[in-house]
Amino acid sequence: MRFGEYLCGKGLITETDVLNARLVQKKNNLRIGELARARGWLNDDDIYRVLIIQEETHEKFGEIAVGEKYLTEEQVKELLKEQEDTYIFFGEALVKEGAISENELIEQLKEFNKLEFRNLRPQPRF
Repeated sequence: MRFGEYLCGKGLITETDVLNARLVQKKNNLRIGELARARGWLNDDDIYRVLIIQEETHEKFGEIAVGEKYLTEEQVKELLKEQEDTYIFFGEALVKEGAISENELIEQLKEFNKLEFRNLRPQPRF
């Protein structure tokens, strides 16, 4: 079960709240290629070439971009740092959108994680 489903099931948020939070994430949690394009380091064709190689090799975007000489290792490190610094988690997006308070989010995360942990533990056989 996903956290959004859990909160909806408890009546704490709506499906619209889930969609709005996901939109916030989509707008903020950019991929390496998108960040590189925004800096003028890659154009659309460069990104598509790397993605095509990635489909075949399943390597990381940054590794391919360095191997194909589109980006340097330092540029990839910088992009990964930016990606990490700007990442917004689902719960953060819910708070940002005003769907739930930060305190309620923390309490619900604790409960959800307990529930998920219980579901992962092997059940005793009798």
